[in-house]
Amino acid sequence: MDDVHRSQAVRAVLLGAAVVVLLAACAASGNEYVGTVAEARGTVGFWWGLWHGLIAPITFVVSLFNHSVGIYEVHNNGGWYDFGFLLGLSFVFGGGPAGGSARRRRRRA
Repeated sequence: MDDVHRSQAVRAVLLGAAVVVLLAACAASGNEYVGTVAEARGTVGFWWGLWHGLIAPITFVVSLFNHSVGIYEVHNNGGWYDFGFLLGLSFVFGGGPAGGSARRRRRRA
């Protein structure tokens, strides 16, 4: 194997390892507070809702195979958590704030 192919193989392995590490960092865990009183830990707000919305697609797939994983935090503070969750989902599925303008630019061209 020459140096060019070897360096391409090393890059492919490093890229694969980076993808695995990234997916592992986003992996959902079980909600150990289901069925407990909210005062045991407190409630989560906007920032946790945003994070949970961003990782919702991955969490959904994990929840299909692991019944202790949920995609929505049961002890949240209500409106702010919901807003963050929906905002995170919109970034994942909607493309963020510039998604609409990019679509308009493509239509004009």
